[in-house]
Amino acid sequence: MFLSKDENRVLEIPTIQIRPNKTQPRKTFDEDELRLLAQSISTSGILQPLTVRRLSNTEYELVAGERRLRAAVMAGLTKVPCVLIKCTDKESAIFALLENLQRADLNMFEEARGISRLIRKYDITQEEAALRLGKKQSTVANKLRLLKLSFEEQDWIIQAGLSERHARALLRIENEEVRREVLSRIIAESLSAKDTEEEVVRILSKATVTQTRSQEKKYVIKDVRIFINTITKAIDTMRLSGIRAESSKHETEKYIEYSVRIPKEEALAKNSKSPKRTA
Repeated sequence: MFLSKDENRVLEIPTIQIRPNKTQPRKTFDEDELRLLAQSISTSGILQPLTVRRLSNTEYELVAGERRLRAAVMAGLTKVPCVLIKCTDKESAIFALLENLQRADLNMFEEARGISRLIRKYDITQEEAALRLGKKQSTVANKLRLLKLSFEEQDWIIQAGLSERHARALLRIENEEVRREVLSRIIAESLSAKDTEEEVVRILSKATVTQTRSQEKKYVIKDVRIFINTITKAIDTMRLSGIRAESSKHETEKYIEYSVRIPKEEALAKNSKSPKRTA
């Protein structure tokens, strides 16, 4: 970041000439807080100047201070004190995100979307984003994972005042339908983050047992088919040798019944005609 030649001065810039930051990560602003800030500005003025960069001779882009700008407009100010800096689009995006992170007033999903936008738009790695934001790479990765939740799920979580720990626990459930059912129960029963984690573990364990049993059932069915095929081949072999063997299969809810009938006289006669082995 570079200060302009006016670095020793605070400029009074008309609010109509200031454009919002396109990469501003925060999309929701508390109206009550803005009104309180507007009252404070009406009484004491803006104590901390806004930060802007020049777009043209008559236009500036806001880098930091959107709450102050909104509240100033709400208070009826037509000009606001600003510090003018020189910075690139990338630096402007980073500064806007950093200001909100340092104020800790972004919700978890706004923060994640801000980091994601920074990475995608400026083609930087998670490691570089983490370095610039003063965070661990693992922290950035965990933040980005939150975006796997649908927008509807994100909205439910924010409206219900759930924590990031709640959200991370829900991410372990891959089936979206099941995840929504669990989220509904969390909200309805006001489950704590710890209770949510335990509930998710219980659901995942139940799903694993069900899957295992299903696989075991498939293996049993496969083995039974092999046995039946063996019987069928044996009967075919007897028929080819002149024995009129018959078979029938009957299935019930509990059993698979397989009956084989071999004419005794034909079997004995066939056996007597078989060549005797000599020692």
